[in-house]
Amino acid sequence: MIVCAGENQSPINIVHRKTVPNKRLTPFQFNQYQDSFQSQIKNNGHSGIGIGKIQYILHIVHMKQQHSNLGDALKDPTGVAVLGFFYEESLRENRKYDPIVKALQNTQASLSDVSLEQLIPPQQNLTNYYRYKGSLTTPNCTESVIWTVFEKPIPLSKNQLLKFSDLQFKDDKDMVDTFRPVQPLNRRVVYRSGGAVVLASVTLLVASFAMAMGLSQHN
Repeated sequence: MIVCAGENQSPINIVHRKTVPNKRLTPFQFNQYQDSFQSQIKNNGHSGIGIGKIQYILHIVHMKQQHSNLGDALKDPTGVAVLGFFYEESLRENRKYDPIVKALQNTQASLSDVSLEQLIPPQQNLTNYYRYKGSLTTPNCTESVIWTVFEKPIPLSKNQLLKFSDLQFKDDKDMVDTFRPVQPLNRRVVYRSGGAVVLASVTLLVASFAMAMGLSQHN
């Protein structure tokens, strides 16, 4: 059932001064992020942040360990956790992203010998983040997602960012306006991290990661 008009939809606009500090939101332990893996990179129009005239965001999707697949996890009200990372323009090339940039020549490409650890900021720079209850950003818009959005952006050079904006669909049209508009917060509370002690947490499995590319461009 499609619930895209639900009360807990994503993405939302996060305003820092309106968030509530929560000392239980302690620094993450990124288990197995250092392991290399093979995967697919593809444009799927999820959501983004503005970088000049273009928007980009990285989503890493996790599910609870007891679920055998993402479909089952989405039936659990808190079965899926998505980590969101913004990108920002940097004066230097981010060499860790060379395999990604190379793969951007296609709407879908295979990646090998890439680890999640190399795609995100160092763990010590990821202590500040926001947490809220939300949804998938594409139909069926299932409201089974716990969103974590990190303050620390991932640096990419202007050249690297331009590789995203050069992408096209199969019909040769630019990959623009593929993002979902900001959704109402309604009665939800957005929490922000606090504290310095790492607490034990539920084990999550990485289900997928996706880069929403070339999300919006204003003429």
